[in-house]
Amino acid sequence: MQANWQKKGVGDFKYHVGISSLTQVASRDDRVCVLNILGGESSEVTPVSHAYSGGNVVCGTAPGKGGAVLETSIGNIPVYNNVRDALAAGHRFSCGVVYLPPSAARDGVAELIRVNPDLRKIFIITEKISVHDAREIRAMGQQNGIDIFGANGLGVADSWNQVRIGGALGGDKPGDSLRPGSIAIFSNSGGFSTTIAQYLRMAGWGTTTVISSGKDVYIHYAAPEFAFALANDARSKAAVLYCEPGGYYEFDARFTKPVVACVVGRWKSKLTRAVGHAGAMAGGSDDALAKERWFMDKFGVDAIFTPDNPVFSAKGALVTNIAHIPAALTAVMRANATMPDFAAEGNLALKPWFGSDEGLQLPDELRLPVVEALAPYNEQVALLNTQIGGVVPRQAMKDASGASQMDTKTQVSSLHGTSMLDAATLPLESNVALALVHDAGGENDRKLIAPAVAAYVNLHGRPELVAAEASREAGNAPNAVLAAAAAIVGPKRQQAARAALKFMLERFHAAGLGTEFGASLSEDFDIAKVDASDPPGLTTDTPDARAQALIAGVQARGARSVFLRWLQSRPGHPTEAAVLAAISATLAWGPLSRKRISLITAQNFPWWLQLFGTLIGASAEASRHEAGRFCGVAQEQMLGSLSLGEIAFAALLGHTPGEKDLFAFQTLVGLLLTNGPGAISAQGAKGAVSADGPEQPERVQLNKALVGFLTHTGYAHGGNGYEGIAYLNEQFKASGLTDPSAKDHGIDLKALAARAVEQYAQYKSQKKTVGSLDIAKLPGVNHPVFKDKPVNFDPREVFIAKLQEARGDSNVFHDFYRALVQQLFDAGVSRNVYCVNVDAVIAALLLKMLWKPLQSGEIGERELETAAFTIFLYPRMLGCAAEIDDHLNRGRNMDTRTVASLCKFVA
Repeated sequence: MQANWQKKGVGDFKYHVGISSLTQVASRDDRVCVLNILGGESSEVTPVSHAYSGGNVVCGTAPGKGGAVLETSIGNIPVYNNVRDALAAGHRFSCGVVYLPPSAARDGVAELIRVNPDLRKIFIITEKISVHDAREIRAMGQQNGIDIFGANGLGVADSWNQVRIGGALGGDKPGDSLRPGSIAIFSNSGGFSTTIAQYLRMAGWGTTTVISSGKDVYIHYAAPEFAFALANDARSKAAVLYCEPGGYYEFDARFTKPVVACVVGRWKSKLTRAVGHAGAMAGGSDDALAKERWFMDKFGVDAIFTPDNPVFSAKGALVTNIAHIPAALTAVMRANATMPDFAAEGNLALKPWFGSDEGLQLPDELRLPVVEALAPYNEQVALLNTQIGGVVPRQAMKDASGASQMDTKTQVSSLHGTSMLDAATLPLESNVALALVHDAGGENDRKLIAPAVAAYVNLHGRPELVAAEASREAGNAPNAVLAAAAAIVGPKRQQAARAALKFMLERFHAAGLGTEFGASLSEDFDIAKVDASDPPGLTTDTPDARAQALIAGVQARGARSVFLRWLQSRPGHPTEAAVLAAISATLAWGPLSRKRISLITAQNFPWWLQLFGTLIGASAEASRHEAGRFCGVAQEQMLGSLSLGEIAFAALLGHTPGEKDLFAFQTLVGLLLTNGPGAISAQGAKGAVSADGPEQPERVQLNKALVGFLTHTGYAHGGNGYEGIAYLNEQFKASGLTDPSAKDHGIDLKALAARAVEQYAQYKSQKKTVGSLDIAKLPGVNHPVFKDKPVNFDPREVFIAKLQEARGDSNVFHDFYRALVQQLFDAGVSRNVYCVNVDAVIAALLLKMLWKPLQSGEIGERELETAAFTIFLYPRMLGCAAEIDDHLNRGRNMDTRTVASLCKFVA
């Protein structure tokens, strides 16, 4: 390699700089060779640069692909194996662009310099070049009088010359951002180079030369060189610098024209290792704060420019937000008696075409006005605004969910963003709302959900009860009993209510019922505006007893509904289906308006409400269903005053609960709602939807999907809660315990735990003596995630314990488990203190509810096991309903199947 470093450069630099003016950075006379021209990035970017620049790329290289071409809109660019072949073919160029991988960039630069004596500039797009290679690249450029830009940059562009060399400055349409003007841009960030140019254009400022310097350790063409070339460019009246931490380049730059400097990255000074663009780290004196001080000293200002505090001088201004650059530049240039290059083209403030506050009461400054979109999007937006509800894209949903997830660290699952710990504090009605409308709803929602579900609990004289009882008498487990009832509640059962609901939603939407919070409850909405022509059988000539009972229940609870008010104003008597539709419309209207749920979801509400009530009712034996009464409770009381939790408790145990039992019951419901999409029960529900084909959602049978959930529960998944109950019952059966919620229960828990540990230790010893590895574990103790600390806790158990403590409640079974894990450690049975896991909490809560009827003989061990299984089915029914709805909206046909290549045959 022949050194020609003795050629004199420009300026008084102590090193070679060949560019004296920004006009020379990218000109129409430049001809370009691109290394790795067929690579992923270059093949996308180079054709745009070539066309924008009038055909400045003469050739490219791609080893092993000589003879290929890169197609562009103005002609093909020939490709050679190496630079020497390109020169031999007669091509001449002064600029090289390097898109090579980091390990090859140094050799690429060496090849360009070694074989091409006409070379004057190199633009390195490659990032993460090693410091060693960067030093050698620097040395080669200096020795041979070559100006190098980058690395890790996006090249350069000149708006006046309409030339772009290197990367993607200006994007796919450079002319849209790079309008000729009087401002030069020098930016450490390639992406923000274009953003700043666009911001300036909106404010009336065009650009001259835009340089993306890159931000590797070496910035080969840095701020001092830029400042010198800026001073000699008559087109450029000022400059904008975008600076990141690291390096002293800006400190050494001597600017003779006004500058707006944007310094970012204060947070990087807290780091102890580099991230992203090479930046200053803790302990350095070239961090963002240091660079801010440098520029304030250069400009003679004492503060950062903001719209509220516009500090600037004729020399310049410092900003830390790129959005403030246009205002700062305009102020600085006005101080220099210079006006913008052209009329402002607008601003880049957020101009939403859509808007929804999700029912939140936002302050005015956050309530952004919606503007009309540009044509032709305005027509499309207008059409979308007539759409009721949201729409989500379809995708394969095997082992995936948009409804539930489990935090693998805490093992706490959530449903529609509500953790099961929070759900454990909610009434049953709120958890129904969570499954249907994707949030817990409000008081009025609860007042509507309770009677709507309760109306379908008493199955006296209905085929659902006949089917359930036949299944029960055949010896089936609770899940099979409920599945028999669910099978009866097929699509025809909800057709009338579905049609009525569709009619109401469409007509009220057309009548202009608002989307604001509480619109569906409004007493002021003029129901006369609703077009009631051609209704789908909403009323009859004779009273409908079930409809009247449901309306009376809603009224007794004080619930409000504009839909129900409108329905009652119609001639005739509302049908049961129409009343159910009106309640469903009220529940759905807000979430639909906010695009939180889809129309498909809303139209299924009547079916879900019927199914939930039916399955709760079917869990009770036929003898508890009487004309006008359920479990001894009058129908009017069920619809008009009892909570859904009280009704479900009565279905489970035959009587309504006290306050403490109701709390325990509702806590269990929240804890058991979901365990994420990987749970067997969820997989069964999702598989049923997938098999029906969610891409034609009208074909999916919700009752069959619930049967899929039910058939995927069993004594190992759902009924396994009985193991913990049975264990506790065994420990306490001879203790004389009468009230597990009494704080003065009189039981020596430490002694009881010590006996249990001694028995378990003897059991383990006997098993080991006979060489058996089949040692049963204590139910409710230890967890595969929470196990490696000296003292371990399951956060779910801790939450429930604190919840009980805050209420002043006591649970002797829960307290026993805590004594048990401590005793296991004290006796040397465990190497550390195990956690009490959430299964123990569930068992303790269940047995607390069931202890008195168990001790009195009202229920036996068989009934105890049935109750333990059923209490799992109630909440998981809601969680799986959410999975079913999610898969119905998002999934694809047969997307839960396992491909044959992943299956295996076992001989």
